[in-house]
Amino acid sequence: MKPASIPPIAARRLLMGAQGLLDNPERAATKASLAKLIKQMGFVQMDSINVVERAHHLTLHTRLDGFDQAQFIRALEMDRSLFEHWTHDASAIPVEWFPHWKPRFRKDKARIQGNAWWQYHFRGVDGDQVVAQVLERITQEGPLKSVDFEHPEKRGPWWGWKPQKAALDFLWRTGQLAIAKRIHFHKVYDLTERVLPNHHFVPEPNEEAHIQWACSSALERLGVASPKELADFWAVLDAAQAKEWCEREVKAGGLEAVIVQGAGGSAPKAAFASADWEKRLKALPDAPDRIRLLCPFDPVLRDRARALRIFGFDFRFEAFVPPGKRAYGYFVLPILEGEKIVGRLDPKFHREQSLLEIKGLWWESGVKATKARMKALEAALERLAIFIGAENYELSCDAKR
Repeated sequence: MKPASIPPIAARRLLMGAQGLLDNPERAATKASLAKLIKQMGFVQMDSINVVERAHHLTLHTRLDGFDQAQFIRALEMDRSLFEHWTHDASAIPVEWFPHWKPRFRKDKARIQGNAWWQYHFRGVDGDQVVAQVLERITQEGPLKSVDFEHPEKRGPWWGWKPQKAALDFLWRTGQLAIAKRIHFHKVYDLTERVLPNHHFVPEPNEEAHIQWACSSALERLGVASPKELADFWAVLDAAQAKEWCEREVKAGGLEAVIVQGAGGSAPKAAFASADWEKRLKALPDAPDRIRLLCPFDPVLRDRARALRIFGFDFRFEAFVPPGKRAYGYFVLPILEGEKIVGRLDPKFHREQSLLEIKGLWWESGVKATKARMKALEAALERLAIFIGAENYELSCDAKR
């Protein structure tokens, strides 16, 4: 049969619905609603950049007006309903899925020990011995940070980590240590069995169960996806494994091969969707009638090609681009109006002045800065200012095209 054609607006709605962007952001922000939201999304990416607010807090605030940063920290560090580990990047993940990271721990151990990263950081020392010493100290002393391990050689940031910091990261990536908490966003490590005692000893799932979980849960949170997009969601499989799963599910009647048409002149994409995708699409509510500001690490933006294909929005994160080569700014927030991304702005929170400054504002081609649109934008800025604790916000620029 010829694959069904899914227009970009339909793919966009399926993704937004799966990622909690069609739900009412004014609903009560409780412990239960936060847990439900994060599980619905799958995970929340964490990042240290704090030019406005931490990425994970911004992402959750976009979906839940009353979200309190303390709620998230409590879930991660006290209730242990979340754990921190890698998907495509550092993320907070519902702890019930911890066993599905065990295959990754096992694979990462062999991969890391055999690559240049490991060899570089342990040059001139016995890497296995350093790892054993770090693990022994934490076993005996309890939770420790990297700074608690001294090393005489002064080194730079990531590539110049001291051996003990590299050992901590290795032990975390291989599941022997977990992040007990963060202090000023610095990781505090402890034995996984002490941080997650109810999950550490749960057996690793077999390969079939692991692939089934990884692919089905990813598709549930993407709406429609290619095998590579499914594999990239959790980053615990490769595209070949995801492709085999998709083909089996099509034969079993659970999936349907589709073609996602591209917006903004982007090419169509062969993909897969649940066999009932049309029914799911019809059941989705309309997007909230407001403007919202998306974190640059929002899951609907992470895949630049997908964002272009279904939103017609070309987005590049420019924090690591030299200032003179940036098209927009350091930490640009895309402007979501209903179901469309209509522009972007460049913010900075001056904490000493309690001022949220908007240094740049750009509307997408064909989007007019009408009075109604500017009023909706100002309402979004006011919500953001209140959330981050700014007393005022300031549009210090003219709207640009």
